[in-house]
Amino acid sequence: MQHYVLELLSLMAIFSFAIVSPGADLAMVIRQSLVHGRRAAIITSFGIGVSLMFHVTYTILGLGLIISKSILLFNIIKWCGVAYLVYIGVQALRAGEASVGPAEATEADTERRQSRIKAFGLGFMANALNPKAVFFFLSIFSAVVSHETPGLVKFGYGFVMAACLIAWFVGVSFFMTTPRIRAAFSRASKWINRASGLVFIAFGLKLAAAKAS
Repeated sequence: MQHYVLELLSLMAIFSFAIVSPGADLAMVIRQSLVHGRRAAIITSFGIGVSLMFHVTYTILGLGLIISKSILLFNIIKWCGVAYLVYIGVQALRAGEASVGPAEATEADTERRQSRIKAFGLGFMANALNPKAVFFFLSIFSAVVSHETPGLVKFGYGFVMAACLIAWFVGVSFFMTTPRIRAAFSRASKWINRASGLVFIAFGLKLAAAKAS
């Protein structure tokens, strides 16, 4: 039992830096918070967390190793991710000024603005279509987790990591939907949309330059 606790702590020590580092996921949650409100941002956060479990699952099952060794599979995933990020970026650039409502919208407001499925899907796809996550989880699981550790325990590690990731982004969602932040956004929504669009496109171009290693 103590061995498993040490493995989990070692994983979290590495993963904590990945959680807080800026990336497409963080940009996605920030924009969801500002444009669509707290509820949409929280649902998107859960989409990102579930996507992390997707990465963890195929890594544990050994599919991650297959993807990492296949240039074709890597490139298919990579270019799907590039297209997705650039598409989101272009949509943000074309959005113009956003109409900012209450941080906690009513049920009708939420449905009119963005469906739960779309909010969840944005988070899931932004994370799932990132082939660099394959190498990240392969490397930390290979370096930290013993081959003798049962698969169920490894899934438990992944669940804890996903829960921490969701908690982080939910915290970001609450912070970005405070009255002061939303008031600032309402004054500069056009420029923030443009900036977030450029950020998504930049992440897409950065992913396009990535190579399998």
